[in-house]
Amino acid sequence: MTEEQKQEVAVFRFGVIAEFVGATRLDFGEQATLLKQKCARKWQIPCSGRTRLSRSTLLRWIRCYNSSGGKLESLCPKQRKDNGKTRALDEETGLALTTLRRQLPKVPVPELTRIMHERELVTRGITLNLSTTYRFLHQHQLMEPAQQIPTDRRKFEAELPNDLWQSDVMHGPLLHCGNQRRKAYLIAFIDDHSRLIPHARFYPSEALAPFMEAFEIALRKRGLPRKLYVDNGSAFRSRQLESTTAELGIALIHAKPYQPQGKGKIERFFKTVRSQFLSSFTTASLDTTSFEEFNAAFVTWLERYHQRSHSSTGQSPFKRFTANLHCLRTTPENLKDYFRTTARRRVNKDRTVVVDKRLFEAPVALIGKRVEIRYHAESPEQAEVVFDGQSYGLLSLVDLHVNSRVKRDKNGQVELSGETDCHSGQLWEKPS
Repeated sequence: MTEEQKQEVAVFRFGVIAEFVGATRLDFGEQATLLKQKCARKWQIPCSGRTRLSRSTLLRWIRCYNSSGGKLESLCPKQRKDNGKTRALDEETGLALTTLRRQLPKVPVPELTRIMHERELVTRGITLNLSTTYRFLHQHQLMEPAQQIPTDRRKFEAELPNDLWQSDVMHGPLLHCGNQRRKAYLIAFIDDHSRLIPHARFYPSEALAPFMEAFEIALRKRGLPRKLYVDNGSAFRSRQLESTTAELGIALIHAKPYQPQGKGKIERFFKTVRSQFLSSFTTASLDTTSFEEFNAAFVTWLERYHQRSHSSTGQSPFKRFTANLHCLRTTPENLKDYFRTTARRRVNKDRTVVVDKRLFEAPVALIGKRVEIRYHAESPEQAEVVFDGQSYGLLSLVDLHVNSRVKRDKNGQVELSGETDCHSGQLWEKPS
């Protein structure tokens, strides 16, 4: 391995562990979650055919970097003294395996290993398992390399403003939230044509609720996009987001797993945020910064970003976006209704349904039916019931005391019994 390749590997390794050794301090739970995420994804590792990283490997890199005092050279791969030599097989077994492979070039490796044991070609005391056989055949170029078909990737740009938005979440520093410190997540949207940011804000969570809040604000500020390009996170795969975008006529597009190249513009914006905005804060200043103060500073920085000339377009994002305002789709006046939470329930025989720990009564016609209940998270007591695409109005909260006085005549019609209200002393009359 050349020195240039070693440097490339070291830079890659630092990029993987940067969040663990940087200025941002992570607690134990956040470290464990981040380690699990990095071990789960696929990587393009320089000078290696592997695509996965183990937890022990990441911890070893972190340990080497910290023990060296933060030197990049500590992450360079070390040359093995026995590099190029077979360490698990003796010369006689290796020669027999090479000869057999050339005789049977198309035989699968598991079958080749079985034949070696069956013909007693393995030296006594030597273990010849599948991993050893694969490694030996690769080292001696006795494995037919798989034909890798190159992916056809092309640089693209939306033709007009709001033709395409990209959205993603960036992990930020720890900030004050009440009496504790919580990790900040930047939820952002970028217009593919102009590079304008319809909305971006740091939230204490990357769950569905803050994402939908950010999405609603972005739509109110900049109009409706025709397409929304997102990742495969749980919030982006939620039924609520799919329903909201569909009702607003927005095509929801998900990126292919483990292929971040399609979201290059939003990733490039995040890189700009890290290098130009986050770098202006010191570790000491972040210790005393609240979410409100941090977002206020970010809004000021974002205004300057919109007025600067972009390197890719040669125009400022704001000027390029506003040059074609005639093609923008305006948001509906009842936009908030499109962001209601939808719950699916089956109406009980006593007409009741439970939504957000509240007991409601549905119309008699919906007994036994599976209905949709739509409500705003901030006002769950105002819940609309929909069945088969038809609205049946708002549900009413159950009043158990009133229901205790409800009776029905022989035709099943509701009537109130003539009983005295113990609180007011008045007589309940039958409805006319």
